[in-house]
Amino acid sequence: MASTSDFKNGLCIEYNGDLYTITQFQHVKPGKGAAFVRTKLKNLKTGKVIDNTFNAGVKVNIQRIERRPYQFLYNDDMGYHFMHTETFEQVAFEKELLNAPDLLKEGQNVEAVWHADTETPLYCELPPFVVLEVIYTEPGLKGDTSSTSSLKPAKLETNAEIMVPLFVNTGDKIKVDTRDHSYNERVKE
Repeated sequence: MASTSDFKNGLCIEYNGDLYTITQFQHVKPGKGAAFVRTKLKNLKTGKVIDNTFNAGVKVNIQRIERRPYQFLYNDDMGYHFMHTETFEQVAFEKELLNAPDLLKEGQNVEAVWHADTETPLYCELPPFVVLEVIYTEPGLKGDTSSTSSLKPAKLETNAEIMVPLFVNTGDKIKVDTRDHSYNERVKE
């Protein structure tokens, strides 16, 4: 058990039966009345952010979470299979635990967040950017080689489809933002 004086960004607490991380907090001592703490809490399962106010000195349950490195092996009807990069233990995650399963390729390193007390996986994150090869896109038009205002669909090596600028061609390697599936830049070999 801890109190509101122990709050810090990134701290994981149990609130209303769910696990939340504190993304922002502010201790407030008004001129009249009792002190309180305003917080923004992010639900670890749904990702939803809520505002909450705690009275100063309230006891909260701190939960221990661990970040573990994994490498993607393959996926099948049982889920997405990963190997812990230090212990070589293999584990399967459900698709819902991954933030961008369509951008995952074999050998990709990810970070899984586990609830340490119950040994249950909470979510699995890809790095912010991944480099993937374009396996099909329509050819660009001559003269549109430097314009990034127009976009066209492109199919990537993981079979994901994203929008790319007109100058991107089949066979190019591009950097893709895993948070919003957007094109970032073309990668030079």
